[in-house]
Amino acid sequence: MKQNDPSHALLEDAQELGHEARAGHADHAALRLWLRMLASTTQIEAEIRRRLRERFDISLARFDYLAQLYRYKDGMKMRDLSRYLMVTGGNVTGLTDDLAKEGMVVRESSPQDRRAWIVRLTPKGRRHFETMAREHEGWILDLFSGLDARTVQQLYTQLGQLRVHLVKNDQAAGGN
Repeated sequence: MKQNDPSHALLEDAQELGHEARAGHADHAALRLWLRMLASTTQIEAEIRRRLRERFDISLARFDYLAQLYRYKDGMKMRDLSRYLMVTGGNVTGLTDDLAKEGMVVRESSPQDRRAWIVRLTPKGRRHFETMAREHEGWILDLFSGLDARTVQQLYTQLGQLRVHLVKNDQAAGGN
């Protein structure tokens, strides 16, 4: 690449950002990639957290909770919600209590299992989430606007290949 090429300047900028993760040019490319992915994910997540707080006065945990329930119109068992969100049952209970007080969710006993609770969005919760989700989608599009559509699709495909490889390795190692 030529020194005055704009893509060369972008590459140099991206390489400089990699130094924040303390990876050097002598490190394996896979290690540098891992650190760049981690740094990018952390930066995007921090920005989404900030925007959710500023615009809607809501945490990312609450947003994720509402997003899961939005996908299941008839509601979810609290233990399933906990598993999908990868948090403890106590965290889900606390979020459920708070959101129920705000009229965003309702909790009902499961007709099939008296020990289980089903949580679902109220109409108010559904409307509120839809408003947030529209803006959230716009924020994601904005944050990724530095990449063209082809690059986004390539990254999506390649990271999908990585995920398949990781799942296969986990299964071969006896993981879940």
